[in-house]
Amino acid sequence: MDFALTILGVNGAAPANGRFPTSQFLQIHHHHFLIDCGEGAQMRLNEFKLPRSRINHIFISHLHGDHIFGLPGLLFSYALTDRTKPLHIYSPAGLEAMVTALLMPGGKLPYLIVFHEINTTSSELIFKNKELTVHSIPLKHRIPTIGFLFKETSFEKNIIPEKINELGLTVPQIVAAKKGKDVKLENGLMIKNEELTYPDYIPRSYAFITDTLYQEEIVPYIKKVDLLYHETTFCNDGIDNALTTMHSTAEQAAKIAKMATAGKLITGHYSSRYTNLQRFLEEACPVFPNTVLGLEGDKHELERRRTQ
Repeated sequence: MDFALTILGVNGAAPANGRFPTSQFLQIHHHHFLIDCGEGAQMRLNEFKLPRSRINHIFISHLHGDHIFGLPGLLFSYALTDRTKPLHIYSPAGLEAMVTALLMPGGKLPYLIVFHEINTTSSELIFKNKELTVHSIPLKHRIPTIGFLFKETSFEKNIIPEKINELGLTVPQIVAAKKGKDVKLENGLMIKNEELTYPDYIPRSYAFITDTLYQEEIVPYIKKVDLLYHETTFCNDGIDNALTTMHSTAEQAAKIAKMATAGKLITGHYSSRYTNLQRFLEEACPVFPNTVLGLEGDKHELERRRTQ
């Protein structure tokens, strides 16, 4: 089952140096999500041959232009391709009014947009289905801003096929074993669940930490996350600008990843002043070695792992 992140845009503020503003495409199983929608997002979706028609949920971190200016174009494109499925958009307050004002002159869309207004002051469960959950993460920026934690729910256990014939298991017994229960055979013998099933799969997780001041308060929300994107607008030479504009540096992002014991850190939201992105790795890796540059078109996949 797929769990894959594709980077669409990595620049901060505006397109520059061949880089587009923030946007990401996340696939978890058969679900496809768009995270932020900076200018050029749909161009990147087309270029990287990603199925934009399968996106039914869009998560917007905040209402600065470099995170939303690609949204009106995408919504109009959906209308041109006769979309009929509802589209759910999750964001801080204010986006519905902005989008409505932009779309109104063009007439009614052939599909429904469902806006979900997210509280930015505390972490909340904002999406859930049988396979995953999405929680908001309050961040500190110049306007109300949230990050997102995507996490798989626990998997149903996989039964060892040979055990079915060996023990003559019935359908109800197989169902019980898949739910983690011990099974009592017809002869009265009780079989422990671990003798019937493979070790559990470990739920995979991804955290999107967008524009924010360095803040250790987010660490409990992302503890032991498998894949962490944390904005790195500046290197250490721009730390004063980071404080003024309420952004983070590469070294600060690495500190967060280390404290959270994350699996891997992805950098991004680079200031246009930087053409040589290797500087971000040079400052982050000494603190958190498993750091990679966020680059447009790169795909980061999380493999399924069992507990043993």
